[in-house]
Amino acid sequence: MPSKKLFLLDAMALIYRAHFAFVKAPRITSKGLNTSCVFGFANAILEVIQKEKPTHIGVAFDLPGGTFRNEMYPAYKANRQEQPEDITIAIPYVKKLVEAMDIPLLMVQGFEADDVIGTIAKKAAKADFEVFMMTPDKDYGQIVEEHVYLYKPAIFGKDVEIMGVKEICDRWGISRTEQIIDLLGLMGDAVDNIPGVPGVGEKTAAKLIAAYDSVEGLYENVDKLTGKLAETVKNNKEQAFLSKELARIDLNVPIEFDEDFLKISSPKVEILSPLLDELEFRTLRKRLLPDEPQTSGSSQTSASKKQDSTPINALKAKSGQQISMFEAMASPSQTTSEKIENQFFQEEIEENIYHESSIKDTISNKIHEYHLIDTPELRKSLIHYLSKQDEFCFDSETTSVDAVDAEIVGLSFAYRAGEAYYVPMPENQIEAQRIINEFKEVFENESISKIGQNIKYDLMILKNYGIELKGKMFDTMLAHYIIEPEQRHGMDYLSNIYLNYDPVSIETLIGKGKSQGSMRDVAAEKIKEYAAEDADVTLQLKSILQPKIVEYQQQKLLENVEMPLVNVLAGMEYEGVRIDMNALKEMSNVLDVDVKQIQSDIFSLAGQEFNVASPKQLGDILFDKLKLDSKAKKTKTGQYATGEEILSKLENEHEIVRKILDFRELVKLKNTYVDALPELISKKTGRIHTSYNQAVAATGRLSSTNPNLQNIPIRTPRGREIRKAFVPRNEDFLILSADYSQIELRIMAAFSEDESMLEAFNQGIDIHSTTASKVFKVSLADVTSDMRRKAKMVNFGIIYGISAFGLAQRLNIPRGEAKDIIDAYWVEFPKIKLFMDSTINKAREMKFVETILGRRRYLRDINSQNMTDRGFAERNAINAPIQGSAADMIKVAMIQIHDFIEKENLQSRMILQVHDELVFDAHRSEVDFLKTKVNELMCNAIPMAVKMETGMGIGENWLEAH
Repeated sequence: MPSKKLFLLDAMALIYRAHFAFVKAPRITSKGLNTSCVFGFANAILEVIQKEKPTHIGVAFDLPGGTFRNEMYPAYKANRQEQPEDITIAIPYVKKLVEAMDIPLLMVQGFEADDVIGTIAKKAAKADFEVFMMTPDKDYGQIVEEHVYLYKPAIFGKDVEIMGVKEICDRWGISRTEQIIDLLGLMGDAVDNIPGVPGVGEKTAAKLIAAYDSVEGLYENVDKLTGKLAETVKNNKEQAFLSKELARIDLNVPIEFDEDFLKISSPKVEILSPLLDELEFRTLRKRLLPDEPQTSGSSQTSASKKQDSTPINALKAKSGQQISMFEAMASPSQTTSEKIENQFFQEEIEENIYHESSIKDTISNKIHEYHLIDTPELRKSLIHYLSKQDEFCFDSETTSVDAVDAEIVGLSFAYRAGEAYYVPMPENQIEAQRIINEFKEVFENESISKIGQNIKYDLMILKNYGIELKGKMFDTMLAHYIIEPEQRHGMDYLSNIYLNYDPVSIETLIGKGKSQGSMRDVAAEKIKEYAAEDADVTLQLKSILQPKIVEYQQQKLLENVEMPLVNVLAGMEYEGVRIDMNALKEMSNVLDVDVKQIQSDIFSLAGQEFNVASPKQLGDILFDKLKLDSKAKKTKTGQYATGEEILSKLENEHEIVRKILDFRELVKLKNTYVDALPELISKKTGRIHTSYNQAVAATGRLSSTNPNLQNIPIRTPRGREIRKAFVPRNEDFLILSADYSQIELRIMAAFSEDESMLEAFNQGIDIHSTTASKVFKVSLADVTSDMRRKAKMVNFGIIYGISAFGLAQRLNIPRGEAKDIIDAYWVEFPKIKLFMDSTINKAREMKFVETILGRRRYLRDINSQNMTDRGFAERNAINAPIQGSAADMIKVAMIQIHDFIEKENLQSRMILQVHDELVFDAHRSEVDFLKTKVNELMCNAIPMAVKMETGMGIGENWLEAH
C-alpha cells in the first residue's frame, strides 16, 4: 500500500454541492454577503484534511472560455441554467481561500477540471500514490483503477462514499471502469447536454454494454438488435460515437505532476486571517488558526462572557445563591479537573453561537448531567428547586403527536445548561394524574417563566390533565420563526445551526415507518437521555435566540402577539368543531354521481376512454390526439406536463380542459375532505381538532393541518358545500362567522395614503366600482359588471405584482387592453405607485420589509443581478407588508376576543380561523352580544387610517353562517 495520499478536489462540483446544501438556509454576513458556498467548500477541505490526513492535495478549477469539447460539439453544456448568483460571488473567495491555505490551484486553459484531475491522478498512481478524486460527479468513475478512487463527499444525511474498481463496476453493472464512457455515449448526460442515443436510458445502456462490451462492439453487432431499439441505435450511430468522445475524460492534459508542489503545508496566516474575518467564520477561524489571536472585538466579547459566566455547579436564582439539587446530594470528592471542566461548559455554550463546523457534537461526546427522577423524594427535591427559578424549560414525552388524544409518558425539565431531569409517568392514568398534580404548583406559578419548543403542544397536553400553564412563556420555535421566517424551525435543525449539536433521534428509540413503536415500550433510562436532552437543548437555544429577538427589535411581536396567541390557538384546538356525519355521507354520494358524469363527458369529448387521473394518458390525449398545444412542455421523465397552471391556460382551447379541471376538483373534494373528515374525528371528544401552525408561512399567516382548513374550496358550489358539515356542538348553539372585508386592499389604502381609495372605504363605497369608474372614466352609475370584474382583478392583482401579460390571461383579454387598464390605474392612483416604488427602494437598502407590527420578511435577492430572482423579491417587497399586516391584525383580534370571552365568562367559543375569517360556537343567548363585540374588536384590533369592516353571519352550519 502506497504511503503517500493525494486528494484532488473538483472545485466547481463542490461549490455547487454547497450551494444546494444551503439553498433553503443561506449563510448571510452582517454586511449581506452570502457565504454559503465558501463556507461549505471550506468545511469540505478542512474535514478531508482532519479525517483523511492526506500528504498531498490540489484543487482543480475550470477556466472561463470553451474547451476542445465545444469545438467538437458547440451545443456542449449549452442547456445549463444561468449560474446562481451566490456561486458567481463565491468563486473568487474560494480561490482566495485555497490560496490562503497554501493549496495548489490546478487549471489549464481549454480543459475542464475533470481532465486536469484525471491526468494528474493517473500520473500520481504511477508514482506510488493513493489518489482520491473528491467530487460528486459520476463521470470520474471512468478513471478509477487500483490506486485511484472516487471520493463522494457526504451530503443530505448520506455518509462519505469511497468507490474503487469493484464499487464502480457494481454500481453500473459493468466489468471495467472505462466502460462508463460507453454508457454515457449511449445514455447521454442531460447536465452537460451530451445527446446520447434518444430513448436509451441507464438500464438499456447497461444491458447493451453488458452484451456487446462497448459502443464499438454494439455497432459491430447492431444487426442482432430488434424492434424500435434497433432502429433508434442504427439511426444515431454518429451521435453515439460523438457522445462517447464528449464523455471521455482527457488524460493527456499538458500539466506536470509535481510531487513537492502538491505537498500539504501550513496556511498563509497573513492572507487567511483577514479573509476569515471578512467572511465572519468565527468558529472556523478557531479550527484553522488555533494559535492566532482573535480580533479585538472577539476578545472583548469573550472576556465579557467569561466574566459573567456561571459555573455549571452554581446557580444564581431569585432567592440568592443556590446550588443544584444533585450537587447538594453529590459526594464532595469531585476532582479539581472536573470542576474546571464544568466551569467552562457554560462558556463554551455561549461562545459557540454560530458553528461553522460540519462535525457535530452529540450526547456521546458532550458533557452533560441527565437525571432520572423516579421516586417521590427525588420529585419533591426537583419541584423544590424548580420553584426557586426565574425560569425553567420543560418538555413532554407522549404516546401520540395528537395532543387531544395523547397520554403523558414523562416530563423533562432543565434550568441550567448541561443538566436536565426526566420524570417518568406510569401507564396507569390515575397514578400518572397523581404525579403530574405534584408539579401543578410550579406549572401554574405566574412568577416563573416557562420555556419550550412548540410549547402549544405541551400546553395542550397539560390541559388534558387539568393543569393550566401560567406565567410568561418563551417558545424557541416561534422565536426563530420571527428571526428567520423562511428557514426551518425544528429543534434538531436549530441545535445543528446554533449549538453545532446533533440531538438523539426519536427513531433510535421507537423506530420509524410502519414498524414504529410507542414511547411506552421504551425503558425509562433510555427515554431519560433523549427527553432530558430535549429540555437541555431548548434551554440553551433560548439563551441564544432571546438576545437576537432584542437585536432584531422583535420583542413586542413575540411577547405581545405570537406568545399570547399560543394560548388562543391551544384553546381553539382543544375545543374542536362538531361534524355532521349525515351531511358528509350525502355529499359523498352526490360527488360519486358527479364524478362519474363528468368522466363520461370527458370520454365523449376525447373520443375514447382513458384514465383521467393518469398524467401520462391525459397528456397523450390532450397533446398527441387533440393537438391543443404544439409546444407542450414535458417533464424530466419525458411525459407531457398537465398541471393545473398549464391546463388553466388552455381552458379556452377546448371544452375538455374545463371538464378535466372540474373532475380534479371533485375528486379532491371527495378524497381530501368528504371521505377524509370522518377519519379525523377524535374518539375521545367526537369532534375534529385541527392543528394550527404559527411557524410555517413566512408572511405571518396561520396555516392548519388535519384538516387543512385554509384549502377548503369556496369558489365553487360543491366546494362551499363542505362547510355544511361543520355544525354547532348542540342545539343550544349556532355558528357565527366573522370575516374581514377586503382587508388587504384596505391596508394598501392606508399604507399608500391614497385619497381616492381611503375615501371609498371610509364612506362605504364599493372599491371595485370606484376603481372601474376612474380607470374606464365613467360615472359610478355607469360602471358595468364587466368593468367592475376587470377592476377587481387589477385591485387584487396589483398587490401581487400582476403584469399586463398576467392580467390578460386572467381576464382573457388582449395584452394591449390589459396594459391600457394597468397604465390607467397608475394614472388614477399615483400614490399606490409611489408607495410601491418607495417600498422596493427601501427594501433594496434594508434587505427586508416590515409589517405594521414590525414583522420582518427578508429579501436577500432584492439586489440580485438575476432578473427572475430580483423580480420575485420585488413582488414580495410589496405583498409581504400588506399580507403580513393582515395576519398581524387578525392575530391581535383573536387575542382580544379570546380575552373578552374569558373575562365575560361566556359559554360561546372561538373554534376556527380560516384566512381572514373567524368562526364561533355561539350560545343562542349570547349571539347578539358576541356579534357586537367581535365586530368591534376585529375592526379596531390595530387602528389605521382606513375603516375596517367585517361580514357577520349566523346559521345552523358554517355554510349558512358564511
